[in-house]
Amino acid sequence: MRQNATGPRPAAVTAFVAAVVALAGLGVVVANHGLATDSPVADGDASGHFAQPKAQGDETAEAMRSAVRTERNTAPLKPAGSGRTDPLPASEPLRATEAPASPAVGPLFYTGQGEPGHGCSASVVHSPAGDLIVTAAHCVYLDGFRTDIAFVPGYRDGVAPYGVWVPTSVDIAPEWAADRDPDHDVAFLRVRRPDGDGKPIEQVTGAERIRFRPPADRPARVIGYPVGEERPVSCQNRTQAHSPTQLRFDCAGMPNGTSGGPFLTDVDPATGLGTINGVVGGHEEGGDEETSYSSYFGDEAESLYRRATGKG
Repeated sequence: MRQNATGPRPAAVTAFVAAVVALAGLGVVVANHGLATDSPVADGDASGHFAQPKAQGDETAEAMRSAVRTERNTAPLKPAGSGRTDPLPASEPLRATEAPASPAVGPLFYTGQGEPGHGCSASVVHSPAGDLIVTAAHCVYLDGFRTDIAFVPGYRDGVAPYGVWVPTSVDIAPEWAADRDPDHDVAFLRVRRPDGDGKPIEQVTGAERIRFRPPADRPARVIGYPVGEERPVSCQNRTQAHSPTQLRFDCAGMPNGTSGGPFLTDVDPATGLGTINGVVGGHEEGGDEETSYSSYFGDEAESLYRRATGKG
């Protein structure tokens, strides 16, 4: 998640150790940036595509029954809003704080190593079929595609108000599968709700928009679920160019578990939905507790999105 390839930075040591202890208690010991080395994984094809068998997803959903309470939210989706956007002033101080749950953002749970626990974050993103979420590639792939993933949008205090969703397919760049290229640390997953009515997730939770080739210097909100916590945290600041292929976001208090959380711009104050122009990951697989990074959403990220939606 947010651990360096060669180990955590000094500023992140305390949070990393706490995260390992928390996940160890759940039977999901973290190694190599968020995926335990004995995680259940499967091979995909050479392009970086994996079609998850239905039985695997159903098994994951069944395992999640012990981890969350499903209290179905029947309220209608919020209207499109006024067209206004929140100016997103920088947080004072620049430290993440507890935030309200957003219907389109939630943690990724893993069920294959004992009691389920969440170790990354993800968000619903608009797509033609309405069934797409986005996260960091390091949250779903380590020497194979992780097969025990469940997404819980709007999660808070053990409750899954919009149900539990499991992948039907996962797409990453082959550059990530080959050597964990930080410029390709993004993944798109198509998801379904095993016990649902067949509605795509976007019709249940709403969705963030997505922007490719965004300007680097933009006010943004970053949201994620720390490991072991039952509520999300968020922070606001301006994104900056770390390099031509990486964005950076300076804010303390975004610990392990927030990997894959969205960089949101142009947030509608009426709905809380915005435009994703990155996810926590990329350089140092997300950074440390002072700075978050994202692979830049350029032409290659757009091609990955199109492939994931079947439009590539």
